[in-house]
Amino acid sequence: MTDSQKSDETAVVAKDEEIQAPETGVEAPAAADDAVEPAPNPASTAPRPSPAAFAARPKPAASVIPAAPAPQPTAVSLAEASKWGRAEGDGHVFLTIDGEEQPVGQYPGVSTDEALAYFARKYDDVVAQIVLMEHRVESKAPATDMQKTVDHLREQLAERNMVGDIRGAEARLDTLAGQISELEKSEKAAHDAARSSELAAREAIVAEAESIASQDPAQVQWKTSSARMNELFESWKAAQKNGIRLGRSNEDALWKRFRSARTVFDRHRRAYFSQLDSTNSAAKVAKEQLIAEAEALSSSTDWGFAAGEYRRLMDQWKATPRASRKDDDALWLRFRAAQDVFFNNRQAANDEIDQQYTANLAVKEELIAEAQALLPIADLAGAKKALQSIRDRWEEAGKVPRADMGRIEAGLRKVEDAVREAEEDKWRRSNPETKARTNSALSQLETAIAGLKEDLEKAEKAGDQRRIKDAREALEARQAWLDQIQRSASDLA
Repeated sequence: MTDSQKSDETAVVAKDEEIQAPETGVEAPAAADDAVEPAPNPASTAPRPSPAAFAARPKPAASVIPAAPAPQPTAVSLAEASKWGRAEGDGHVFLTIDGEEQPVGQYPGVSTDEALAYFARKYDDVVAQIVLMEHRVESKAPATDMQKTVDHLREQLAERNMVGDIRGAEARLDTLAGQISELEKSEKAAHDAARSSELAAREAIVAEAESIASQDPAQVQWKTSSARMNELFESWKAAQKNGIRLGRSNEDALWKRFRSARTVFDRHRRAYFSQLDSTNSAAKVAKEQLIAEAEALSSSTDWGFAAGEYRRLMDQWKATPRASRKDDDALWLRFRAAQDVFFNNRQAANDEIDQQYTANLAVKEELIAEAQALLPIADLAGAKKALQSIRDRWEEAGKVPRADMGRIEAGLRKVEDAVREAEEDKWRRSNPETKARTNSALSQLETAIAGLKEDLEKAEKAGDQRRIKDAREALEARQAWLDQIQRSASDLA
């Protein structure tokens, strides 16, 4: 590409906007083909280039920007722009980059300061976008399309149609590109971490569903497990709606596992409840038969036999599986009602018998009072004779009401126990073997005591304190034993 073609590409057309000449109302041409180079402005004091330099200068093909009112540049902005470019009196503006001048465009009909300021503002616009990007990177804004913006700004700088620190701006863009790359890596790492967390959460949902589905159907708490499986399904839907996308392959694989677990669980539940219905029906039939037997026995007056049969029926009832809760409760009420009829009839019969035994109760209470008067036993022979008479009359009195039977029997048993203990005590006292053992022990202790007394006298004569102490302790112990045995011998006598 020739220098002339480059100049044509960088010619300024005032952003393709229509610009009116000041106070004339005449529109400036916007197309590059209509550009006309005006005559030199005699009012301009800028030095003209030499004919040789003018001939060597490339002719821009872009539209010539007509004179128009433009904001007056500040001294600061012009001073900065002057570091990087210059303007000629005919409005041509040049950029100095890497020590060489390059034409950037023409702004005729204005002062050199205005022409230079126009192209400096284009550079400032790019810098303003760079500053905005730097703020976005510093605040860690989403990095989406940031690199595209940087590339676009590079392209603008590469067009060389502005005046400013192009290399400085490019260096800032290089720095931004590296920062954006790091930001993208950070965002990717955060996204990968969130994705891993989401994947683990989905895996946990699937694993729990598979764990529930793998339980032994006979041991499953169906109400609790069904509620939990529904909660897992709602969690799955919420994760799909609001969570991070895991990729089609991962989501499809996890969904197949989750759906399979739910299918197995539902199949086990249907099979369990189908079997339960069958078991409930069989249990209902068996308990209906037990109820029929219980109802047939309810009118029996063979109290002992019927009571035994009811115990048998109750054992069979406990061994029979439960029917459904509703059926089992109703069946139990019928079974219990048949039992109640029988036991109420038996109780009524017993109450009638108890009324007949009330008179017998009064007789036996008198006999108990008579027997208790024998206590404590002083005359064993007389007590035994009196107790035998009481027993004879006790048997003749007959039965007492069931409620009083235990109390009455205990009252007489107390006196009988006292008489038996008196007999045993008498036997111990009169036992010849016991007397002989007691007399032998007395003789041995008396002999031992006599010997210990002699030892004590000898020790006292010898003045041996240790022997005196030992002999006294042994003598005191044997004397205590002798006193105890003598009291026992006295009791036996």
